[in-house]
Amino acid sequence: MNMPPAPVTLPLGVEQIAAMLPHRYPFLLIDRVLAFEHGTRVTALKNVTFNEPFFQGHFPGHPVMPGVLIIEAMAQSAGMLVKLSAQHNADVPSIFYLVKVDKARFNRTVVPGDQLRLEVEHKRRMRNMSQFWGRALVDDVVVAEAEMLCAEVAAG
Repeated sequence: MNMPPAPVTLPLGVEQIAAMLPHRYPFLLIDRVLAFEHGTRVTALKNVTFNEPFFQGHFPGHPVMPGVLIIEAMAQSAGMLVKLSAQHNADVPSIFYLVKVDKARFNRTVVPGDQLRLEVEHKRRMRNMSQFWGRALVDDVVVAEAEMLCAEVAAG
């Protein structure tokens, strides 16, 4: 029997996010979900601190968050949009894999102390794949944006 998804109480904290995404430290890159519109869009936060393990080597004396991790944070936000919008069936677990990134732009570096606001919109679904448009902002300034294609694969 298909039942509508349970209502979402916002904000969602990291414990609730970790219960829905397969990522774990040091690769869980969203800290909070602030807004959600069923099947359409999600807004999440990533607090960037000097304690991030990637800052040790990127770059010593001049810490910059790698652009690929900003894209990954947007993809994880897309994963939250999918999970929050889906009718969960624990008997058939699935994972969404990032399979393609297009039109990526990086407008400014992201450094310790920044807070990324990740805004992701679902554009379309084709069979087991979904296309998303994401952007990352710091202080209301777009620092990165990209189109992402993710494929749903049965977990296990």
